[in-house]
Amino acid sequence: MANNEYDRDLCHSLLTTIALVFVGDSGVGKSNLVRQFTQSEYNPTSKPTIGVNVATKCIQVDFKSIKVKIWDTAGQERYRAPCPYYEGAVGTLLVYDISKRQTYENVKLWLEEMRDHGDANIVAMLVGNKSDMSLQRTVSTEEAKCFASENRLSFIETSALDNTNVDLALQNILGEIYSLVSKGN
Repeated sequence: MANNEYDRDLCHSLLTTIALVFVGDSGVGKSNLVRQFTQSEYNPTSKPTIGVNVATKCIQVDFKSIKVKIWDTAGQERYRAPCPYYEGAVGTLLVYDISKRQTYENVKLWLEEMRDHGDANIVAMLVGNKSDMSLQRTVSTEEAKCFASENRLSFIETSALDNTNVDLALQNILGEIYSLVSKGN
């Protein structure tokens, strides 16, 4: 059996599955972040997600194999349903584009939606994507850190284009989730 077949079979036999939801406005790069994390790929001609896409990846957290199920949601209002993807989700990544201020302003709405429809103990991370576009930045790192702190969110800036901090973002939120689960919260 080839290594990737063994990994796939092992992944599907795992007892621990963690569901994450990526939310944010259309065009902030959610699909490319998911693609980088699950397939180590970037698609420069990525089209807006219609409805929701689901991707999976097996990873190690504290020497435990975990299957991560990622819900990549549509950021366009017309495709948004009454948030069924929050059911069973233990983590949410609230994604905005550092070069488009309105996407950052709308994070407040995504956060409200998460708190209205997600579990009370859901772990959330604010993700400023497209850090490769720092010359076009309209949201300072300091402002985003402050917002994250005020709202009890972890924070990171990423770039799906050049794969900056993509794995780190996922490792951080999964580590936080795993820590809470291990403590029985």
